[in-house]
Amino acid sequence: MKERIKIGIIGGSGVYDPKLIKNAKKIKVHTPFGLTSDLITTGFIKGRPVVFIPRHGSNHTISPSNVNYRANIYAMKKLGVTHILAPSAVGSLNEGMKPGDFVFTNQFIDRTYKRETTFYTGSQVCHISVAEPCCPVLRKLLSDSSKKLGFPFHERGTCVVIEGPRFSTKAESNMFRQWNADIIGMTMAPEVVLAREAEICYATIAMVTDYDVWRGTHVSGDEVAATMRNNLSKVKQLLLEIIPKIPSERTCNCKNALKGAIM
Repeated sequence: MKERIKIGIIGGSGVYDPKLIKNAKKIKVHTPFGLTSDLITTGFIKGRPVVFIPRHGSNHTISPSNVNYRANIYAMKKLGVTHILAPSAVGSLNEGMKPGDFVFTNQFIDRTYKRETTFYTGSQVCHISVAEPCCPVLRKLLSDSSKKLGFPFHERGTCVVIEGPRFSTKAESNMFRQWNADIIGMTMAPEVVLAREAEICYATIAMVTDYDVWRGTHVSGDEVAATMRNNLSKVKQLLLEIIPKIPSERTCNCKNALKGAIM
């Protein structure tokens, strides 16, 4: 039996645009893990049902450490979300990944330490596989759509996820480069892991805002803000391009992720 495809978007408040989501309604969803980051917006993009959550709250008042990732993903699952597109700002650890580029991450290194990382904290244990954490179908669609739109992108990359909210020292930044990490962010983990436990297809739209401190060049806040504004404009175009193309039937393994994982 075919699923009813519904696309979730988890991003900064800057991603939300009243012109982007048609018939928008704000709702509150109760979860056993507490409150979501904010009210949830439901509606349609290009005729496809969508659900939007501002990861850090509508006024960006929630730090990466304090985001209730479990509530956000649980609410998406409860609303019938099958796919999640997750825009996030990142710094670059790779000379070839420049400010303004998109990176469609295929791997992550988790350096967080304060976050709840699983739904299964009671009588069951879930050994979920995240060998390939991001949905390959979504990543290919993102690459194909970016190519069509003429946006600079990288079809793969490794993101090191730090606890934040502070940025890295130069020593840490150089260490991450030695680990062959390409970009650095603060939100991909445990978000992607929880999406996998919920059997939701997930892909990050990592938006490079600047080079991390390893490079030793000073970047002004105005420059970062200008790059971010440009990235947000592009990500909205990308969402309009990709959402109608998401297949009506899932052929990836994301939908069966729990098979054999629960003890």
